[in-house]
Amino acid sequence: MQTIKQQIFCGRKFTIEELSLVQEIVGTCGGISRRELAFTVCELLEWKRPNERLKAQECSDFLELLESKGVLKLPEKKRKAQSSTPKIIPESLSKHPAGNLRGRVEEFAPLEVQRVQNREQRDQFKELIGRYHYLGYAIPYGARIQYLVFVSRPHREIVGCVQFSSPAWRMRARDEWIGWTEARRKVALQHVVNNSRFLVLAPIQNLASKILSCTLRELRGDWERQYGLKPLLVETLVDRQRFHGGCYRASNWIELGETTGRGRMDRANKLNGAHVKTILVYPLVKNAVHQLREGDK
Repeated sequence: MQTIKQQIFCGRKFTIEELSLVQEIVGTCGGISRRELAFTVCELLEWKRPNERLKAQECSDFLELLESKGVLKLPEKKRKAQSSTPKIIPESLSKHPAGNLRGRVEEFAPLEVQRVQNREQRDQFKELIGRYHYLGYAIPYGARIQYLVFVSRPHREIVGCVQFSSPAWRMRARDEWIGWTEARRKVALQHVVNNSRFLVLAPIQNLASKILSCTLRELRGDWERQYGLKPLLVETLVDRQRFHGGCYRASNWIELGETTGRGRMDRANKLNGAHVKTILVYPLVKNAVHQLREGDK
């Protein structure tokens, strides 16, 4: 095993003593799954959200990071039972969905926003993002809420997928725009949400802006109920080599500047400038910046 050093992950500093405890837990709790290990570690370290729910997903990601550094050895991932019959892709996903829909968004209204909560919905979301989003599907770090969006006419059909997840830990342009101190950023960052995936499946005029509007309306309540935190600001990163971000601009999102191109996991700064993206934000309340910088006073 590698020598234990202090670690910082998702805004939390883990002491050498805490990491030694994590090593002990993983080494002595044989026979339990990785997920069960994550819950156990969360409980012992009291790693929780403001609503007292355990940060199990973040903990799972952290344990895998520690394993990649040689700090500990996790149990093997459980293999999914293989079915004797091949996987059948639902008929609605066997071809490009909604690709033949044309016209203005008003002709297909009202839109129905469905939060992804059960297995069938998760499979639909993963299938569509995996096939049609240029980044594909990947499990996001930390908190997440996903939506499927449907048109109701001429028949009910999926026309969009939207994912919101934990924000970028640091972004110079965003942090300077908010003007918060380092200490305040650590406290208030959880009130920022990242729009990490946005997929529009039908060439319907103004559909993208309408989907953004509808999902943001749902996000406010869903995020607070799920995580016990009131979202104040939504951010997104637009690949400038691929997109202009017109639907965001048309929906009054604010452009703050560009990223350095490093990405969330490029700690060694090896990819500086390689994937520069435009930073856009949308305040969910009128005094969002003040609350993020100063608190709710």
